[in-house]
Amino acid sequence: MKWLSLTSCALLAGLIAGCSGYRPTPSTFNAMANEPYRLGAGDRLRVTVFEQEGLTNTYSVDQAGYFAFPLVGPVAARGHTVQQIEATLATKLKQGFLRDPDVSVEVDRYRPVFVMGEVGAAGQYSYVPGLTVQKAVAMAGGYSARANQANVDITRNVNGEVVTGRVPTSDSILPGDTVYVRERLF
Repeated sequence: MKWLSLTSCALLAGLIAGCSGYRPTPSTFNAMANEPYRLGAGDRLRVTVFEQEGLTNTYSVDQAGYFAFPLVGPVAARGHTVQQIEATLATKLKQGFLRDPDVSVEVDRYRPVFVMGEVGAAGQYSYVPGLTVQKAVAMAGGYSARANQANVDITRNVNGEVVTGRVPTSDSILPGDTVYVRERLF
């Protein structure tokens, strides 16, 4: 009887310790899915300048958060929306290069997502709009036999701060997210 009591206490202490690292998902975490997309390192942009074939091209955002654009030089992209980049490029091109530039910017390729933990093939995967946790796990070879399929931990950059939150598998993920599938207890 004493042995059973000690075993029960040890099991309860282990369960409590395992849950102590969990923090509720901050409200801004899920709100980011409804905000305009913010560019980051690894994104590739398709810039079109109407009637200017020499300026129309794809440009990659480097690790410092910039991309090099002809005539105007480095352009800060990290944290900006495509609409802000359009306005920035138009303003810079008006400064002695073009009279009334018509600039269009779209994301050609998003930065990748990472899927880790109890999946068939952990690694880096291409992001596509509308990607959910379930779809990302499917791209990573599905769940392993020991996977907790109820929810996952997502690590995301929220306003310059790296935050981890536990979300259901039906939640959307964003470019640059890291999805971690935990091992189930039983």
